[in-house]
Amino acid sequence: MSAGTRSTGTLLLTASEVAALLDLPTCIAAVEDVLRRHAAGETVPPRVLGLPGEAGGLHVKAAGLLGPQPRLAVKLNANFPANPERFELPTIQGVLALFDGACGRLLALLDSMTITALRTAATSALAARYLARPDAATLTVCGCGRQGAMHVRALCSVLPIARVLLWDLDPRRAERLAAELAPELPGVEARPAPDLAAALASTDVCATCTPARAYFLRLEDVRPGTFVAAVGADDHGKQELDPRLVARSTLVVDALAQCAELGELQHAIAAGLMTAEQVHADLAEVVAGARPGRSTAEEITIFDSTGTALQDLAAAVVVEARARAAGVGQVVDLGA
Repeated sequence: MSAGTRSTGTLLLTASEVAALLDLPTCIAAVEDVLRRHAAGETVPPRVLGLPGEAGGLHVKAAGLLGPQPRLAVKLNANFPANPERFELPTIQGVLALFDGACGRLLALLDSMTITALRTAATSALAARYLARPDAATLTVCGCGRQGAMHVRALCSVLPIARVLLWDLDPRRAERLAAELAPELPGVEARPAPDLAAALASTDVCATCTPARAYFLRLEDVRPGTFVAAVGADDHGKQELDPRLVARSTLVVDALAQCAELGELQHAIAAGLMTAEQVHADLAEVVAGARPGRSTAEEITIFDSTGTALQDLAAAVVVEARARAAGVGQVVDLGA
């Protein structure tokens, strides 16, 4: 591989470089901006493709920005849930490619692990601004891996959270995360919650970040006024929420067709409890003010988050610009 110039070559950026260039507040702002542009018709709508394997699969997500500086992005992620236990590898590994939308030049190749974790949590935090009660004080996180940890940080940054309850099928993971978060969140109590139903009885906000394929968040356990960020269901058969809970809540999706096929919505539709037409809104409509967010203090609101390439694109544009300005990353000419 030959070197290229920093202004014309393709940037290669590692996970640590991406993490140094992208913080949660910036990512939240970038996602908000791209959703407003999406609502205004200034994007190439996101697309998704899945390729299953024996122990996991590949997800391909693509989207684009129109305008004077058009950009196209494609993310290819491998999702293998047993990786941590079997191989001591991350569940999600992959790459994000950012292209100049005017000429097709490959601008950057970014490790996608940090991008995926940050943009997913940032989008949930953005949804919480519109769908959670503004006085929400207790957060319960289900699933204490990387995504669960990132959701604690993101949700605590936009809501007055005073207590974080951590639930995981492996209690040791909840204990480790509680210890990890303690120095980061002064004034916030973070502790394991071995009994999920008991935790939900006092919960204002719940984030579900697991690879579950059978629901564990039951309708009868979620109290009025709760906001749920449903993150884990992003493929056929994955499920964390009781379909009755989905059908009886104010449901906001990140992409309607995608959620109907891959998200929590797929199960509510399959059970005959609702149709796609009964979904309250997509998040872009809420952010742009075309549809309302939370209307009452007592309603249960759900954000069905399957993850879209618009979120990846928003983060990648920021990272690529900052990397070139700071001289970060390796520059190569892949066509040499």
